[in-house]
Amino acid sequence: MSQHKCYCGPGYATPLDAVRDGPREKLLYVVTVQPKLDEPHGDYLSTVDVDPDSPTFCQVIHRTFTNSTGNEMHHSGWNTCSSCHFVEEKGKAPQRDRLILPCLNSDRIFIVDVGSDPRSPKMAKVIEGDVLKRANVTAPHTTHCLPNGNVMISTMGDAEGNAKGEFIEFDKNFEFVGTWTTGETALCGYDYWYQPLFNVMVASEWGAPKLFRRGWRDSDLDDPTQYGRRINFYKWNERELFQTIDLGDEGVCPLEIRFLHNPKENQGYVGSTLYSKVYRFYKDEKSDKYITETVIDCPAKKVTGAGSEYINGMMTDILISLDDRFIYFSNWMHGDVRQYDITDRSNPKLTGQVWLGGAILSDSPVKVIEDKELTKQPDPTFIKGRRLLGGPQMLQLSLDGKRLYVSSSLFSPWDKQFYPEMVKAGGTIVQIDIDTVNGGMTLNENFLVDFANEPYGPSLPHEMRYPGGDCTSDIWIVNE
Repeated sequence: MSQHKCYCGPGYATPLDAVRDGPREKLLYVVTVQPKLDEPHGDYLSTVDVDPDSPTFCQVIHRTFTNSTGNEMHHSGWNTCSSCHFVEEKGKAPQRDRLILPCLNSDRIFIVDVGSDPRSPKMAKVIEGDVLKRANVTAPHTTHCLPNGNVMISTMGDAEGNAKGEFIEFDKNFEFVGTWTTGETALCGYDYWYQPLFNVMVASEWGAPKLFRRGWRDSDLDDPTQYGRRINFYKWNERELFQTIDLGDEGVCPLEIRFLHNPKENQGYVGSTLYSKVYRFYKDEKSDKYITETVIDCPAKKVTGAGSEYINGMMTDILISLDDRFIYFSNWMHGDVRQYDITDRSNPKLTGQVWLGGAILSDSPVKVIEDKELTKQPDPTFIKGRRLLGGPQMLQLSLDGKRLYVSSSLFSPWDKQFYPEMVKAGGTIVQIDIDTVNGGMTLNENFLVDFANEPYGPSLPHEMRYPGGDCTSDIWIVNE
């Protein structure tokens, strides 16, 4: 099917089309977690006005409540995206009008109608956790639409909460189709991304739901079958796991994983959380195997007053700009967001860094006694009189690459463990202005979304989406 003869569905023909032609975002859909476990309205989807010309700029203008407890909404995804941009029949193009919200704790999946009224989304369907448990999977995480119009969600556990890396598929009406993998499953699961041109999908690993749901313990790492340190490669058409790369002890918890956006690129990056490293993965030209190399390493800070000798960065999100020029990541414990130029794929160059809280601030009881990067501890950050608590976590970049949004909540059991003051006060979303020509980042002092005074108490913002797609949800396929 040639591009000039096809009918166009959701999204954009190429990533660069999205950069050039995509509209400026005016709304953010924000996964918002209620930290009070007995509050009956529960977690919700916040609709945030980010139009600087609007009278409700930086305000939550609508809340779509789950009206149930124990969910822990986390990531979100679309019913369709740019992978379904080209269709063969006029009138058959799917509409991007449903946002899918899997829950880590209850195993429920909420389907939200954002098409009828984008400023006031409403609940369309709830898939109960029993549907997953009957298939012996739990803890659904990453949602991507598939080129065939179905939706696939990664899962991290079996029905008993032990580690298991699998994927579940739903049709366009969100009816359960089945599990995805043929044959052997991965030890652990988390995030995934696919590149059909090369018949490959790659997936990362967190750990066993029965472990991470109760908070972090150092002893969790004792059993590598229950806490991830591997990335897994699948044959896309055959749905078979064909290669696993063990990143070793330094690569524990490789979470967010991305191929480059260009669908003709057979390489990408994964952020290893615990020790804050970025690994590049790429195809070996002489075989059908993939190779990894460490390309960014954020060293731990040697400290006193923290209960441990070192504080690691805890890289909890990575993002690649749609033109594949910059990679961004957040160090939730160190408190910084970084921008690297990845034009030289094996040798990223640091081009920007902004501090947004963290555990090593100058007025904290923690004293850094050895730092391979900084000469002094960073100061607290205030925006509009509000001190930023916790650390920078989820990232979302505008289509044109000029605005980076940063939320503060990671996962409420871990928020309560590492940043209880942020949980008590409520989380925040801030915006960083990006120099797309020379590289560089500047905190926007006029932008703050504060979740301190929500209707049922302070709440915790996590992942963010735009109505028309974004840098972490859309996948492109080659149309030739």
